[in-house]
Amino acid sequence: MKRAYLIIFSLVFLCNFIQTSCQNIPDKVGLPDETNPASKKGTPSEDDIQKFIANGWVRYSDFGAKGDGKTDDITAIAATHLFANQHNLTVKADDKATYYIGPKKQTVDIRTNTDFGSAAFIIDDTSVEDRNAHVFSVNSTKQSFKPDNVSSLKRNQNKLDISLPGSSLVTVTDSNVRRYIRFGPNQNNGSAQTDVFVVDKNGVVDANTPILWDFDQITDIVVLPIDETELTITGGRFTTIANREDSKYSYYARGIAIRRSNVIVDGLEHRITGEGEYGAPYGGFISISNCAHITVRNSILTGHKVYQTIGSAGVPVSMGTYDININRALNITFENCSQTNDINNAAYWGIMGSNYCKNLAYDGCTFSRFDAHMGVANATIRNSTLGHQGINAIGSGTFVVENSTIRGSNLINLRSDYGSTWEGEFIIRNCAFIPRNVKSGSVNLIGGSNSGQHDFGYTCFMPEKITIENLQIKDSGHPDNYKGPAIFSNFNKERNDETHVEKYPYIITKEVILKNVTAESGKPLRVSDNSYMFKDVTVNR
Repeated sequence: MKRAYLIIFSLVFLCNFIQTSCQNIPDKVGLPDETNPASKKGTPSEDDIQKFIANGWVRYSDFGAKGDGKTDDITAIAATHLFANQHNLTVKADDKATYYIGPKKQTVDIRTNTDFGSAAFIIDDTSVEDRNAHVFSVNSTKQSFKPDNVSSLKRNQNKLDISLPGSSLVTVTDSNVRRYIRFGPNQNNGSAQTDVFVVDKNGVVDANTPILWDFDQITDIVVLPIDETELTITGGRFTTIANREDSKYSYYARGIAIRRSNVIVDGLEHRITGEGEYGAPYGGFISISNCAHITVRNSILTGHKVYQTIGSAGVPVSMGTYDININRALNITFENCSQTNDINNAAYWGIMGSNYCKNLAYDGCTFSRFDAHMGVANATIRNSTLGHQGINAIGSGTFVVENSTIRGSNLINLRSDYGSTWEGEFIIRNCAFIPRNVKSGSVNLIGGSNSGQHDFGYTCFMPEKITIENLQIKDSGHPDNYKGPAIFSNFNKERNDETHVEKYPYIITKEVILKNVTAESGKPLRVSDNSYMFKDVTVNR
C-alpha cells in the first residue's frame, strides 16, 4: 500500500511539474499535443514507473524528450532528473539523440549518476531569459547549516569546537576585512576575507586544507556535509551557440554547475559555435564551487574568443572568459583533458580561472592556461602542456610543475594585479620552457611585478625557496643583443638602490636551487636584469 501511495504521489507531482514548466515557452518550441505520439510519454504510467524503479535507471524519452535537435527538451530533461532524484535512479540520455536547449530559465537538478552517453546537446544562448541560470546543477542531498559557537578562527588552527555528522566543507567570511585589493586596469576595492576548508566529524581541520587567515570576527560561516558516495557524470557532446550581447562584463553561466562534493566527470565534450565580432564573456561551462574532491577526466573543452571592453580604470581591457571556472573548491583535478582549439592561438582566452581554492591539479592535460586569481593553496601541474597564457598564479604552499612543457611569457607568472605573491615554495622538475617573447630578448622564468606602493590587503611574498631541476629553455631565435635567460624578471624597476622605500614591503626569495638547467642559446642563466633587487638571493647550482 505504501508503495502504491508513493507511485500515485510521484505521478501527481510530475504532472504538476510538467504542466507548470511548459508555460510561457516560445512558439517555436514544440508543445505536447495529442497528435504527437512522443508527447504521450511526458507522463509515465504506473507500470512505467514500476519498470523504471526495477531497472534502476530512466531515460529522457520516458518523460517526453524528443531529441530531434529542434524541440526544446529542457522541461522533459528536468522532469526526468526530478523523478530520478526522488527514487535514486541513474539517468541516461537516449542514444543518437540531439537535445535542443533554448532560452528558458530552468536549471536541471542532478543528484544521481547521469550518463549522457553519445547524445548531443545544443545550448542556444542567442536569446536567453536569464544568463545566470545554469543548464545543469549537480547538487548535494545534504543540507548546509550555520554552526553555533564559532565566532573566531586563527590561521593554521587545527580544530574547531564543533561536532558534525561527518566530514564537512566549511566556508567562513569576515566582511570587515578586505583582501585581494586588485591593482591595474581592472582595479577594485577587494573582497571580503574568505576561506574554505575541510573538517572531520570532530571538527579537526584537514591538514591539506589549512586555515589561511586570522578571523577575529566571523560574519558568516556555512557548513556543508560532504557526500560519502561518489556521483558520476559520463559522456555527452555539448555545443554552445554563443551569445551575441554587447562586449561588457555581463557573464553567462549556461553550463554545468558542480555544487556537490565527491563527483567524477568523465568523457564530456564541449564545443562553441557562432562567436562573432562581439559577445559577452562566459563564466565557465564547467563551474565548480563550494565543494571538494572533484575529478574531471578524459574530457574535451573549448577556449572562448577574446572580446574587449572598458575596465574599471577607464582603459580598454581584454575580458577573461572561461570554459572552466573553480571557486571556493578543494582537491580539484583535471586528468587527460584537452581543448578543441589551438592552445597557442591568442585569439582565444585561457581556458581556466579560479579563486579561493586549495589543491588544484592538472595531470596529462593540454590546455592554454592555468590561472589562480584570488589565491590557491598548493597546486600541481604534471605531464601537461600549457599554451600561450601559460601558468598564472598567486597563493601559498607548494606549487609543483613537473614533466611538462610550458609556453607563455614566463615559466610561472605571479599575477601583478594581486601583488605577485606566493608564500611558500616552487618545485620545477623535468620541464621545457618555450617563451613567447624570445624575439624581444627578454626571457624570464619567474615573472611579475610589485612596486611596493599598493596595499593588496596582505603582505606580499615571492616564493621563499625555488628548486629547478632538469629544465630546458627553448630560447633559440633570440636577437643579437640577447643577454640570456634570467631567473627573475625586473619586478620593480624603481628598487635599484638603497634609497628606494617600499610603503608595503615585498618579501624576496631567499634561495634558488638549480640543477641541470640548460638553454638552447648556450647562454648561462642569470639572476635578473635588476641585480640590486635580488642581490641577497642565494643561488646554488
